[in-house]
Amino acid sequence: MRYIRYACIAIFGIALITVALANREMVALQLIPAEVAGWFSVTPEIQLPLFIVIFGGIVAGLLIGFVWEWIREHGQRAEAARQAREMRRLEREVARLKGEKHAGKDEVLALLEEAS
Repeated sequence: MRYIRYACIAIFGIALITVALANREMVALQLIPAEVAGWFSVTPEIQLPLFIVIFGGIVAGLLIGFVWEWIREHGQRAEAARQAREMRRLEREVARLKGEKHAGKDEVLALLEEAS
């Protein structure tokens, strides 16, 4: 299984390197539209290799997806935490009630009753 994982990582790496080598030409990336840039009399344009733009788009999409999913699952995490607190409270109550039930009894008999 470990070799399959390494093979998949190697194939993915080779594919990324191939895309990077095939898209090395420089492209102009405008950060804001030309009409809006005219209002502020700036021309924010960056010259980058195309593969950086491609990989940057992939990374940005992944980050946005991760944050979106984390926000979406907030309700489920809150409910799980609430249930865990309730379970700990009930476990403490069960332990307290068992202690009250066996109070004043012989320890060996209390252990035998608790085991059954």
